[in-house]
Amino acid sequence: MSTSTSSIASTIAEILSHVDAGVMTITLSRVDKKNSITAAMYGALADALETANHDAAVRAVVIQGHETIFSAGNDIGDFLNNPPATPDSPVFRFLRGISSFPKPIVAAVCGPAVGIGTTMLLHCDLVYAGDNAAFSMPFVNLGLCPEAASSFLVPQLMGHARAAEALLLGEPFMAETALDIGLINRIVPPAEVNALAQRQALKLAAKPLSALIETKRLMKKGNAGTVAERMAEEGASFGRMLKEPAAREAFSAFMEKRKPDFSKV
Repeated sequence: MSTSTSSIASTIAEILSHVDAGVMTITLSRVDKKNSITAAMYGALADALETANHDAAVRAVVIQGHETIFSAGNDIGDFLNNPPATPDSPVFRFLRGISSFPKPIVAAVCGPAVGIGTTMLLHCDLVYAGDNAAFSMPFVNLGLCPEAASSFLVPQLMGHARAAEALLLGEPFMAETALDIGLINRIVPPAEVNALAQRQALKLAAKPLSALIETKRLMKKGNAGTVAERMAEEGASFGRMLKEPAAREAFSAFMEKRKPDFSKV
């Protein structure tokens, strides 16, 4: 197997990608903004996955952040200026891409993983977390509904009671709980997470790709149609709710650094 490194040109500096020994590593590299994701970053993530899908040299993908932060979710300012208006919006392209990606995806998660920072993990095959990882899906607190088919996948993974705490209350949960419910595979010190993800991805890359793809397809076959249908339904609801009073109040409060008042919405 070749051990040479080749770079994949990223469209923006905040998303870095390169291929080495059959593994494409995609890095969220906007640490000064807590790896909050802009529309341009979603586009770059979608493009990287599309490249990895069609590149025969790529046999596995690693998605990673920094040892202090995985992602704070959407960049709120950019989100308000560039809301996802159509099914072809960058965020929906990324979600469709990661949910249907045929090759193995390994995620390395340290620090906060907020909103899509958590829901994207539902579509990864192996997830390794630092003992500082904190997961949250506070969509309701923003006057919105879940995305990434999480309204289907989270109850399926956690059971209704835990899913209600995570999705209705938007309460965060730590790495130990994530391990207990099966969202992640292992907890290690933050400084070791990215290296562990790379080692596991290299193990995958050494296996026959056709067997990996067929095994993943069969594992996901039972839910694939429901996931796609739920993701589309969530996207339609999300877009509608984004224009409604609750979301406007939530985002105004966020930008004004005050507590939102939902008593009149």
